[in-house]
Amino acid sequence: MANNLNELSETNGRQFLQEAFYIQQELFGKKLQLAAQSITHPGRQGDVTENHFVELLRQYLPCRYSVDSAIIIDCEGNTSDQIDVVIYDHQYTPTLLDQKAHKYVTAEAVYVVIEVKPLFNKVYFEYAADKAASVRKLKQTSIEIIHAGGTHPPKAPLDIIAGLVTAKMSWKDGWGNAFSNAFESCIGKRKINFGLAVDGYSFDTFEKDGALTRGPKENALIFSLFRLLGKLQKMGTVPAIDWSAYASNYSLIRKD
Repeated sequence: MANNLNELSETNGRQFLQEAFYIQQELFGKKLQLAAQSITHPGRQGDVTENHFVELLRQYLPCRYSVDSAIIIDCEGNTSDQIDVVIYDHQYTPTLLDQKAHKYVTAEAVYVVIEVKPLFNKVYFEYAADKAASVRKLKQTSIEIIHAGGTHPPKAPLDIIAGLVTAKMSWKDGWGNAFSNAFESCIGKRKINFGLAVDGYSFDTFEKDGALTRGPKENALIFSLFRLLGKLQKMGTVPAIDWSAYASNYSLIRKD
């Protein structure tokens, strides 16, 4: 087998990688299936499924990105719902009030929010849209960045990306009419930018014009991951957080 693989990698490297990534998709799907069929407690099953996807993201994302389950918080004390998976900056913006697996991530540090559910259907799609809106409504500060040559003006806050990842596709027609109706109904702060069903379905709106792009069935997982990496690359670095806004709102002043 090793000799055959060596020969394939030398004669058709594209096919070699396609087959390798397809096997990874199959293995990841089996992990999700095992969680669904062997864990009886729904909450615990959800936690395990989320952790599988977090581990996968950490495997592929560059070190500049952190991945956790978290609640998002802003400088005025507003918070989001609990988010299954958050891709955020930890290089310039620390998390707050960490307690074991619980943490707050500042709104300015967030790149992507993702809900991880068992099925891709209307109920979970709208659920993910509501979760995204709970993050996007938060206030994001931005101040100028000081560097050796002077200062950069404040960077515009990031347009936070929202996604839904599931083990299986529920709609019989995949990205057909049912999906189109759900997708078109979630607009503004509820917009879902990408979706993945590990059994072979992916979409995103990462092109410049926001057009819908559907991925291949055989390698939906790696297609979606690479497209997400490309989108993160284009987003650049998070804005510089205004810590004075947090200080003025969060500092407790005691009066004797």
